[in-house]
Amino acid sequence: MKPRPADTDDLRRFRRVVEMRAKLTGLIREFFTTRGFIEVETPVLLPANAPEANIDAIPAGTGYLRTSPELHMKRLLAAGFENIFQLGPCGRDGEHGRWHHPEFTLLEWYRADAGYLEILADTKSLLSFIAKKLRGTTDFTWQGKPVSFAQELWEKQTVTQAFIEHAGWDPALTFDPDRFDLDLVTLVEPALPMDHPILLIDYPSPLAALARRKPDDATRAERWELYLGGIELANAYSELTDPAEQRARFEEANAAREKRGAKPYPLDEAFLAALEHMPPSGGIALGVDRLLMILADVDSLDEVLPFRHG
Repeated sequence: MKPRPADTDDLRRFRRVVEMRAKLTGLIREFFTTRGFIEVETPVLLPANAPEANIDAIPAGTGYLRTSPELHMKRLLAAGFENIFQLGPCGRDGEHGRWHHPEFTLLEWYRADAGYLEILADTKSLLSFIAKKLRGTTDFTWQGKPVSFAQELWEKQTVTQAFIEHAGWDPALTFDPDRFDLDLVTLVEPALPMDHPILLIDYPSPLAALARRKPDDATRAERWELYLGGIELANAYSELTDPAEQRARFEEANAAREKRGAKPYPLDEAFLAALEHMPPSGGIALGVDRLLMILADVDSLDEVLPFRHG
C-alpha cells in the first residue's frame, strides 16, 4: 500500500475527505442508534463466505476475508436480535477501478419481521438525513452534475421494465446470465437518470441467491439495487429463510463458479442450520466509500481511501 504524496494541496484535500468520512460514520451511527438498532461486530476472517458465481473472496490463512458480514448478521437475527447494523471492512479479489476496490467499507443493516420495502423506507430516511447534515441540503452537485437525495424524488423501475425498454427483452422470463450482465452495463445502466435516486427492483430469481422469491411470481425475487449519479450504491433483499432452498442456491452458485473456472467455496453449515430459526427479515448492503465519493464531490474511490493498493 502506498501512502499519498506529501503535496500540500493533496494533503489538504485528503484531510477534508478523512474528516468527512469520520462525520459520515458518526451520522450513520446516530441515525441507527436513535432508531433502536444495535451496532454489532462480526468476524472479518471466515472459513466460508456465501458462494456467489461472480464474487471472489481474498484468501487469508486457512480461510478468507469476508466479502460481506451477511451470514453472521443473519445468525444474530436467528438468535433473537431484531434490528442490527454494522460498519466495517470487506474484501473482494480482483476488483479495482474507478468505483471498485479490493478493500472497502460496507454498511449493512437488518430488520426482523420486515422485508425489502421496509428497508427501502430506512434507506430513504438515512440518505436524506446524511445529505442534510453533511451538505446542508438534499440537492447539490457531484462532479458538476446535479444530484438529489430528496425522498420525494426517488424512482422505481422493475428490472423487467428497464430491460424491455432499453434492451428489448425480459430477463425474468428468458434468463441469460451473460446477456444480462452485458446489457445491464452497456444499455440499462447508462439510460438510468443521473440526478435522483432510482431503484431497479424485483430481479430475476437466478440473480438473488440469498433473497426470497416473490410470493405471486417465482420468476422474480424481492431484491432491489439503488443507483445515483450512475453509481450503484446499495443492494437490498427480503431475506431467504428456507435452509433447504438456500443450500440448493449455494450449490448452484458453486456449480456456476466451477463452470467459469473458479474455485467453489465451502458451505457455512452453522449459517444454514441457523436459518431454521431466522424470522422473516429484510437486509441491505450499502457501499460507504461510494456514498462518501458523491458527498465529497470526488470522482473515484482512490480519492476517499487513505491508501492505494499496488
